[in-house]
Amino acid sequence: MALKVGDKIPDFELKDHKDKLHKISDYRGKKVLLSLHPFAYTPVCKNQMQELDQKYDTFKDLGVVSFGLSIDHQPVKAAWAKDIGIKKLPLLSDFWPHGKVSQDMGLFLDDMGTSARANVLIDEEGKVEWIKTYDLGEQPDFDEIIDYLK
Repeated sequence: MALKVGDKIPDFELKDHKDKLHKISDYRGKKVLLSLHPFAYTPVCKNQMQELDQKYDTFKDLGVVSFGLSIDHQPVKAAWAKDIGIKKLPLLSDFWPHGKVSQDMGLFLDDMGTSARANVLIDEEGKVEWIKTYDLGEQPDFDEIIDYLK
């Protein structure tokens, strides 16, 4: 079952595309945006991560630390980030155990073996403040989160 507003986010540690380890509980006291996407090297995922990278500072100014997250292996994330010009946004690898973080959040598509497309805003206490899932071919709207935060 997918997380809902008010649920505590399961603690996790994942490496980003630069091989830096991030522990979600280390961000307590800050809001965190997890933007889940199914696969690297797909058009909608590319647009999703590029847009979030472009809006990274906007979210930062609103007190939000942003991350992309998918089941792709860390070296794949590193190559993809370079290929699509990611400058600031850490891209987290939920590769092994396969999609465990996505599964723990109820945002894993078993039939495809991948993360769902979703945005999860976590509050300063580590609870879900805002969450929305999207169809696989749907581009998430980051402006609706920005509007919510203002």
